[in-house]
Amino acid sequence: MRHFLRLLEVGRQTMATLLDRTALHAQNRRLAPHTLDGCNIGLLFEKASTRTRLSFQVAIAELGGNVINLDRSALQIGRGESMDDTLEVMARYLHGLVMRTGRHDILSDLAGRNLLPIINGLTDQWHPCQILADAYTISGKVKGPVRLAFIGEGNNVFNSLAVAADFLGWELRLASPAGYGVSPALRSLLPGLSILETTDPVEAARGANVLYTDVWVSMGQESEKQEREQIFAPYQLDLPLLDVAAPGAIGMHCLPAYRGKEISAAMMSRFAPVIFDQAENRLHAQKAVLEWIFERI
Repeated sequence: MRHFLRLLEVGRQTMATLLDRTALHAQNRRLAPHTLDGCNIGLLFEKASTRTRLSFQVAIAELGGNVINLDRSALQIGRGESMDDTLEVMARYLHGLVMRTGRHDILSDLAGRNLLPIINGLTDQWHPCQILADAYTISGKVKGPVRLAFIGEGNNVFNSLAVAADFLGWELRLASPAGYGVSPALRSLLPGLSILETTDPVEAARGANVLYTDVWVSMGQESEKQEREQIFAPYQLDLPLLDVAAPGAIGMHCLPAYRGKEISAAMMSRFAPVIFDQAENRLHAQKAVLEWIFERI
């Protein structure tokens, strides 16, 4: 049984296969309309979602499957039934589950039971579906070696970018405030990956051909909003950073974007075509993931 929890477990060769398949889906929305015929796939999102939820809903439908939207508050787990028991029941009804939750170990423990295929729709530590789409986007926008500067916190998006960088041979840089950089856990998982880590956004951006940012306040960190906005204020992705980047550099954001916070309005406007292509590519990448999960590719 296959699960899609982290790119680390998926592996370098499979990621390459998924990227190739993403490209084919991007070229033809009706490439495989019967792949999931007869499949009922649940979406259990314990955190808010726009792109991940919509892209999976549309991907499943366009592959011929049926989406079952699950609301924790409407399930018995909202009243105290264990997730293990809930999963046991889901496995009797569903063919797969896309789940967005907090701690990654919740997801890995459920997948470890091998009751039904599970796809990571985001955890606090990893966001592999996002980065698969990002890697495809970058492959179509950047010619030659990729030098990616991430401006912000070493968060779940950055962690998954780091795995992609390791697999694809990207040069990776991170500019973040002291204490918000590369986690020790990530360094232990990727001991051979070289990351330029700095507190200076200009140093990270200099000569980079991809400038990437994410929100300063992630889901679950709302109580820290005021403090985080003060700490991260010098880490806005803006036009002055673009001035020191490589000629033709692109700006990326996994969205939602808060203009005037982590990205300036001018930067967002300039790279809106790239950023919304990045969002659209979630659909094509999700189709590839679903095909792989069900061993169709």
